[in-house]
Amino acid sequence: MTPGPRIPWRKSLLVRLLLTSIAIAVVSVGATAWLAVQTTKRAIQEERGQVLSDDTDILRQLSGFAATHAEWDGVRPMVRDLSRTMGRRIALTTEAGRVIADSAAPGTALPARASATIDPLNTDTYSEPGAQLAGIDPRAAGPYRLPAAERAQVKMLAEKRLACVRTHLGGGSIRQLPSGRTMVIAEDGEASVPLQCADGALNTPTRTEQAALDELTALIAPCLALDDEERQAASPLAGVGVDVTPGFTAAAQDPGRRLGGSRQARSCVDDARRTQLDPYVAPRASLYLGALGQHPVGFDLSPANKAKIVGVAGLVLAITVAMTTVVAIRLVRPLQALTAAARQPPQRHTRVAVTTKDETGYLAAAFNELTARREQMEAQRKAMVSDIAHELRTPLTNIRGWLEVTRDGLLEPDPDLIASLHDEALLLQHIVDDLRDLAAADAGTLALHREPVPAEDLVNRTVSAHGTQAESSGVRLCARTDPGIVLDADPVRMRQVLGNLTSNALRHTPAGGTVTLTARRAGDAAVLSVQDTGSGIAAEDLPHVFERFWRAEKSRSRRTGGSGLGLSIVRQFVEAHGGTVTVDSEPGKGCVFTIRLPQVRHTNRRIP
Repeated sequence: MTPGPRIPWRKSLLVRLLLTSIAIAVVSVGATAWLAVQTTKRAIQEERGQVLSDDTDILRQLSGFAATHAEWDGVRPMVRDLSRTMGRRIALTTEAGRVIADSAAPGTALPARASATIDPLNTDTYSEPGAQLAGIDPRAAGPYRLPAAERAQVKMLAEKRLACVRTHLGGGSIRQLPSGRTMVIAEDGEASVPLQCADGALNTPTRTEQAALDELTALIAPCLALDDEERQAASPLAGVGVDVTPGFTAAAQDPGRRLGGSRQARSCVDDARRTQLDPYVAPRASLYLGALGQHPVGFDLSPANKAKIVGVAGLVLAITVAMTTVVAIRLVRPLQALTAAARQPPQRHTRVAVTTKDETGYLAAAFNELTARREQMEAQRKAMVSDIAHELRTPLTNIRGWLEVTRDGLLEPDPDLIASLHDEALLLQHIVDDLRDLAAADAGTLALHREPVPAEDLVNRTVSAHGTQAESSGVRLCARTDPGIVLDADPVRMRQVLGNLTSNALRHTPAGGTVTLTARRAGDAAVLSVQDTGSGIAAEDLPHVFERFWRAEKSRSRRTGGSGLGLSIVRQFVEAHGGTVTVDSEPGKGCVFTIRLPQVRHTNRRIP
């Protein structure tokens, strides 16, 4: 085998595939990493802000529940709803660690530490401006909560004062406090009102508020060590009204300020209020917040995280290179085998192993099929050359023998000798003409002169032309045709087709047999057939009938005449007309050759 040229490494398919995959991997990994970092930064910032807002809202709502309920009973539905709405895991436990409510499945471990403590009496998370007093959730109304009748009474007084305020100030609104008391707010947002409207009726405590304020005063007195007279004088109600009712937070109404403004006084009031409200609020509880289904995972671009990104990118690149190398080798190896097989000498007909079922495997299979066809064609070429030599040698030998005998004076050139030499020359010319027609058909240069040809006329002329041969052989030759069948065909070539089939049938039909030519319609096609009652063809020989120089019985070639090219010419001419030819046979019952051709038109008028 001649060695092929050495391929430069820069042009090697393996190297190019490897470099391409590396370039793609580097660009894709780099772009993905950069985009991931940028997107993660923004996402984390947005997520942190959203989570902080959601967590604050969760804490506010749960603190409101604690401020309005003496126990945590009934908080579970609220926890589940908040968890579903906020997309967060929410868990409440007592200070001792007992679970009050948890949105996660039972048995799920709590986060490592609590996010906040819920205590409405000590809170700094309620962010509504002006609504918080001394760290106590303003929604913790406790004994100050007004019943329905008192609420209606106070609301009526507030609406009356609002009308007065709007008359003198031109604006204002009313606001209901968590305790149910209604207060008037001027247009500037202050709770103060004009003197014309300050009748004192709205600031007068109701029976419920008075009882709560008396209780508060009793709780404050021991802290400041006041006697009964001082206690009465220091009452938060003296000329101030319900300034300690939850929701009243103006500095001028600060009870600590009314009691002297000292830090001790303020502390005493705050402690007294917490003591008073404690029975009305839920116990302190720990709030645990986390992601649904898993613990939240922090992310930052620390050196460790950067190293992880670089390591993962390098690992991806290494895996890409390794996989590309393996794939490239598997791709190139069959191509190398194909190249080596193609460089083998033609007479060896080398094949390659088909190891895959991808495009390369299909290419190898196609190469093997091409090699098989080339081997078959080579065998056919050798057989054809041998058959042509055999067919030409017989008439040439006869002609040469008779001429040599005549030249030597051993035989006189009488008419019988001339006729014999003429027959041999005609046989030789017939073989040459057949070979020329087959060569033209193979080369695609076979000229067809198409014209409308009546099938009935074509069949009748064939019968007339072979009538003498049929009569001399003792064979009955007949025709059956449907009228009006017209073919778009070359009449000379089609007569040659039917003539070859008829001659072949007459040669293989014994005396007393019948050869029938028919023409009929089959849909849009015309069907011509030649049927004989001869010896027939064996089933294993049918696929070879139209091969050149093929004969079922080699011994009958000279006895029956024929060169073995007639049926090959039939197939070539029929296919050139866009038709098909088939053969059906059963040994001992004859055979039928069937030709299918397209029609030009249907007509009931005979064409001359």
